[in-house]
Amino acid sequence: MTREVRSLAPVLLLDPARSTFDEMLRGYAVSMRSRGLSESTIRGSQYGVRRFFRFAGTYPWEWRPQDVEDFTSSLLSGAEPLAHSTIRGYHLSLRMFCDYLTDSRYEWVRQCRDRFGQVPTQVCHEWNTVAHLNEYEGRPQRRPLTVDELQALFDHLDDRVGRITDAGRKGSLNALRDAVMIKTAYAYGLRRNELARLDLADLRPNPHMPQWGGYGSIHVRFGKASKG
Repeated sequence: MTREVRSLAPVLLLDPARSTFDEMLRGYAVSMRSRGLSESTIRGSQYGVRRFFRFAGTYPWEWRPQDVEDFTSSLLSGAEPLAHSTIRGYHLSLRMFCDYLTDSRYEWVRQCRDRFGQVPTQVCHEWNTVAHLNEYEGRPQRRPLTVDELQALFDHLDDRVGRITDAGRKGSLNALRDAVMIKTAYAYGLRRNELARLDLADLRPNPHMPQWGGYGSIHVRFGKASKG
């Protein structure tokens, strides 16, 4: 029995622009995983790019710097404008995505020129993006607690343990855990993820504070990623 080998016609994409954009996002996600970035970071970056795409209504090879400025203005308008740190995160996601597209090692410039007659460019620059100038970028009304307010908080946590114990109710151990957790976060300046993944083995002595014994410092194993 013989079979004929049939040649297949080239596959035509029903929506080449959207297919190309989706492939760009997939390729960018792969490159971020290769850099060792977490899945939450990758999802956040993809979300920022997709949000800008929905706002602009055009594809990366059609984006312009003015689109970034209009996008930023929309984020700052309305009853509840976004914080500068949030907007800076969107700008960073978009800037890094454009860096990936315009890098000649990934050939997106050539593919876009061949398919659409246009090429992606870097639309984020120093004149239309938020710079990270201050260490603290929170809202002004969210100030740190004063010493007296902090002491009142700690006293309330301790009193809560005593009230539950005196009432003979369950929950005193959980209340004690919460008190220690909050005090530890304030004492060592821990982020939520750093605090949640802390272990007793991470407590270390501090040569500058010998009176604290083996509790003078904490080794943060699951800290925020930083260059170097």
